[in-house]
Amino acid sequence: MLLGVDPVLTGRLLEALDAMGHTDSVVIADAHFPAARLADGLQVDLPGLSTPRVLRAICSVLPLDDAPSLDLMASPNPDLLDVQRELVEAAGLDAQGDGYQLVERFAFYDVAAKAELIIRTGETRIYGNALVRKGVVPNTGEWA
Repeated sequence: MLLGVDPVLTGRLLEALDAMGHTDSVVIADAHFPAARLADGLQVDLPGLSTPRVLRAICSVLPLDDAPSLDLMASPNPDLLDVQRELVEAAGLDAQGDGYQLVERFAFYDVAAKAELIIRTGETRIYGNALVRKGVVPNTGEWA
């Protein structure tokens, strides 16, 4: 275990996130998601966790790319579902504001198939899927 690192972030997961470059994407998928079929890159399973919990942990170490920072799988309901609101919040965004977009279900699968990493969770609520793109890690000057 590491100091200051969310315990959800396993060594394998941290390694995969670290290897990602600017605009590379990671999918945080619910338990219903066809991760095994779509994962062209690495797939990590975190079966005991919800998608918002995993997204919150990822956002603690991964800067998000510019808007839209977050893609959510659109449901037939025109309003955000509870799990979708929780995902927006976990990404540090405002459910009433910009920064996320709803992507039609089959278009979401197409985008997800190109992701560098798919994390399948134990989330049982439907449409509890998210995709985030890695932004640029800011230069704080600490290591210069």
